[in-house]
Amino acid sequence: MYIKQGNEWIIPTVLWGIIGVPTLRWLWIQWWTNDFYSHGVLVVPLALYLGWRLRLPPGRGADAGLALLAGMTGGYVAALAGHAMYVAALLWIGMAASLVVVFNGWQALRRLWFPFAFTLLAVPLPFVEAASLPLSQWVGTAAAAVVRLSGIQVLANGSQISLPQAHLVVGAQCSGLRSLIALITVGALFAYVIQGPSWCRVLIFLSALPLALVGNLGRVVSLIVVASMWGAETAFSFYHHYSGFVFFLLVFVGLIAWARGLGCRNVRDLF
Repeated sequence: MYIKQGNEWIIPTVLWGIIGVPTLRWLWIQWWTNDFYSHGVLVVPLALYLGWRLRLPPGRGADAGLALLAGMTGGYVAALAGHAMYVAALLWIGMAASLVVVFNGWQALRRLWFPFAFTLLAVPLPFVEAASLPLSQWVGTAAAAVVRLSGIQVLANGSQISLPQAHLVVGAQCSGLRSLIALITVGALFAYVIQGPSWCRVLIFLSALPLALVGNLGRVVSLIVVASMWGAETAFSFYHHYSGFVFFLLVFVGLIAWARGLGCRNVRDLF
């Protein structure tokens, strides 16, 4: 199948946007109310910008694109009917990718794979929030073990930490899940734009996970130390509010240093 390059894409794209209104409304609410996915407000504009800069190359549409689009659309309607909004959001993005195949072929989709994949990171997944409890328990236990090395008396029972003069609870905000999701998103973008072999950029992306865990562990350790020295009120007022940004920045600097150590020092010429 060959579709002439013209304005044929306008009507299908408008229809895609119209049927996506319920999903867009859900995503918008999630980005402003779900602390773990507040970065979605920035992810989508960045993905659109990358897609615009990469530009679609002229090409022949593929018949398989129509079958893919039909399947994605059917699944999307079923997901909406079943109120599985995160599935609907994933399928709606897949429908956009299918339209690219329909009008420009597989080569165009290969060129635009990252903007689509990057957009998927803005879709809130239902099982992510459930991970905050076991993660906070691990962070509490590990942080207490590290603090004991300095001679500070501290007991840990999962996410509950006891000091001689204070009792702390590692809640969802201190579990590191929010910074973990955000750093994976930033790491994906960083690994894409950095210049280097594919194995190097994949390794950089995968490194975002352990770096985020180590960074958050360091933050909780510092909170316990501050609470031990100046009290829980000091630790969980001023210091708690600003230490997250500081440690996130330190972890990102560590990611850059790791990339430079692997020999990835420059930004690729993507456009």
